[in-house]
Amino acid sequence: MKTLGKGANDALETFLTKFERYYNVQKSGAPAPFDALAEFHSQTQQYFLTKSARIADIESNEYVFFSSQNELTAERLVQLDKEAWSQGLARVRPHGGHKNSDITLIALADTVSDEAKKLAKKLKHYKSYKFGLCGWSGYRSLVYETSSGTCVTNRLGKNLRALANSI
Repeated sequence: MKTLGKGANDALETFLTKFERYYNVQKSGAPAPFDALAEFHSQTQQYFLTKSARIADIESNEYVFFSSQNELTAERLVQLDKEAWSQGLARVRPHGGHKNSDITLIALADTVSDEAKKLAKKLKHYKSYKFGLCGWSGYRSLVYETSSGTCVTNRLGKNLRALANSI
């Protein structure tokens, strides 16, 4: 990991500790330019009376990319956004039982520029596979400024606010 101000390092470790309960967290070996990657996989099968009469296989995944910076600019946020979306999509394997594979970017910084805060609210990506028959991928993002405790999310990332506010 990069050498950062104490606030960004502490925030990253706190986030990772919270995610380790339900996610597989990779601190070392995370894909560049990210400091960590958390993966969650869930598979459910539905049956009718017996296991041989299977109705559905339902698979859900989530890939969370963590980045920590001393200063987050709008240009750097655009780079992280593109990398998280493309690396997340590369992990998706759509099939008949695939429900969703969501991709999340959590960017932590000691300071965040005003342009980056405005941009963070507008980040959005969405992809459906075979018109939704093989699932979809949504995109959530959270930008957290450790010096002020300011949290900015996109529309789908609003549920991440509670996580950031608990730090």
